[in-house]
Amino acid sequence: MKLQVKFSLYNAVTKIAIILLLGAIILFSLDKLAYNQLDNRLIKKKNKIIKNLNDNEIDSLLNKEQSFTDYNILKEEFIVLTDIPDSQTDSTAKVYTEKREIEGDIEVYRILNYKFSYHTNWYNLEIGETMTTLQSIKNSIRFYMLIVLVAALLITLVADYTFSNFLLKPFYLIIDKKINRVDDPTHYNYENIPTTTADFKILDNSVNSLMRKINNLFALEKQFIANVSHELLTPISILSTRFENMLNTPNIPVEHENKIYSSLKTLNRLKVIINSLLLISKVENNQYLKTEEISLKQEIEDIYEDLEDRIADKSITYTSNIHEDFLFIGNKALIHTLFINIINNAIKYNIDGGSLSIIGKKDHNRYILTVSDTGLGMTNELVKNAFDRFKRGNAEENGFGLGLAIVESIAKFHKIEIDIKSEENKGTSISLTF
Repeated sequence: MKLQVKFSLYNAVTKIAIILLLGAIILFSLDKLAYNQLDNRLIKKKNKIIKNLNDNEIDSLLNKEQSFTDYNILKEEFIVLTDIPDSQTDSTAKVYTEKREIEGDIEVYRILNYKFSYHTNWYNLEIGETMTTLQSIKNSIRFYMLIVLVAALLITLVADYTFSNFLLKPFYLIIDKKINRVDDPTHYNYENIPTTTADFKILDNSVNSLMRKINNLFALEKQFIANVSHELLTPISILSTRFENMLNTPNIPVEHENKIYSSLKTLNRLKVIINSLLLISKVENNQYLKTEEISLKQEIEDIYEDLEDRIADKSITYTSNIHEDFLFIGNKALIHTLFINIINNAIKYNIDGGSLSIIGKKDHNRYILTVSDTGLGMTNELVKNAFDRFKRGNAEENGFGLGLAIVESIAKFHKIEIDIKSEENKGTSISLTF
């Protein structure tokens, strides 16, 4: 899971927890909020009545001609004004809840009781609203709080995701440019990624430092390969020349001649092994260029011409079915070596009178080339270790086990996928996906 996703999930969980906590607090305090809201409405209505009070309204309320407001049909509100003795001096507004009978119906009301003097007379004013109004206030508060909480949650999640994306952008640039896209240490870009985050600066500098060490080791390895090719192959060539000169010696005993031939054969085998290992090492160290346009169809035809005699010697039926050619950029010499090794194995391990087929086809945006034979085949264990160096598909064969190792190195260098399917005594099929 990406760090950015983890940040987003953590922020989402914490925000949801905070929202739920706030929601619970609001729900528990909703009654108090609703009562306060209703009481404030009653006080405002009381202040409005007192401010606009006149003799006519007092007479109307005292005579009970107008017990209700405009909503009196639903009996949601009432206003009652009564005379009280002149000795009354308490003018504090009191709010309480009790049942009242209005025009024969009993309802629970929230009532404001207020005593005041007007023109030297004292009056008692009662203003009431039913508790259904309180429920309406609760529902309104609940609805708007839900909208506010959900909106706040969405806004914070989007803001957190955007900020984390902005914050982690240098990190992903370091991973992408400094690690994923680096195929050759010699072409590494040591320029720092722009960032104001100290941790990412440390990471960037650490990666640059590591790549400098790798580049130095890479250069030393190249130098070592060059030294090995000179130090090992030169003595082998000298020994081969000396043995060949010894063979030209007149009257050389037969037993000595056989030993010299055996020594030459061993030297040649050693030379082949060294050259194969050097080839693998150079390919894996990207010491070859990929600048040539290669035609698979033409390459297969050229290889067939090179191996035609060997195919005929074993009476192998050869079939090439490449109707649609595939062109790509690579190293022609390495690709030639790759196909030589694969097709040569298909001939070497085939049975006399067997068959060898090469099929090429397009599959969407890929091209698949399959080389199949009817030879000895391999066990599942050998298939798993097919690309291991010095492992041979046939234990009785006098090979070095480097053919498929070379194939794998060249394929990786050209980003070609290899798949091997084999069954003992039925044959082997190698697919190359370009």
